[in-house]
Amino acid sequence: MSSRGSGSRSNGSLPQTKICQFKLVLLGDMAVGKSSLVLRFVKGQFDEFQETTIGAAFLAQSVCLDDTTVKFEIWDTAGQERYHSLAPMYYRGAQAAIVVFDITKPETFERAKAWVKELQRQASPNIVIALAGNKADLAEKRLVEYEEAQTYAEDTSLLFMETSAKTAMNVNELFLAIAKKMPKTDTQNPTHAARHRGVNLHPETATSCCSNIQRLA
Repeated sequence: MSSRGSGSRSNGSLPQTKICQFKLVLLGDMAVGKSSLVLRFVKGQFDEFQETTIGAAFLAQSVCLDDTTVKFEIWDTAGQERYHSLAPMYYRGAQAAIVVFDITKPETFERAKAWVKELQRQASPNIVIALAGNKADLAEKRLVEYEEAQTYAEDTSLLFMETSAKTAMNVNELFLAIAKKMPKTDTQNPTHAARHRGVNLHPETATSCCSNIQRLA
């Protein structure tokens, strides 16, 4: 007995979503808000009293670009100086990096510049680097001017946005901008990707990546 509506769609008529999977690392000084940015992006949450990251933390989130799902494997590294020697272990092989500074603390901007130099010298040659001026909600306490950071980003070929993990300003937009920059030559069909790259193809995952993150044309 045929079920009602069984002839309304077939596998051949369904658009096939392409899947790309990329490693992304966050770098920056202690207390600039790296973990808060990731928490806001992955879970849509903000914790005023976010615990200090020890070593590194791992999370994952996907974004949808037309017919392509971009899955980010996100490594959130600790900002304390004593963990600096561990950083190469996390940015090695990364296809993208977000270097974060606090717009109210100029020393964190200088530290961000040092991270960018290190990435450009030691990370993958084609790594996509974004600079995030975080805590934009504290604009009245600003000590790093937007124009200064923007000029630096342009001179060093970085993506740049000011963000606020607290208000969610530009958080999704930053990750979406990075996703658009990622090469799509690594795209594989879902079955092949699941077999060789461990991508979760459960329907609920594919739905959630597009339901709470902005789609880009």
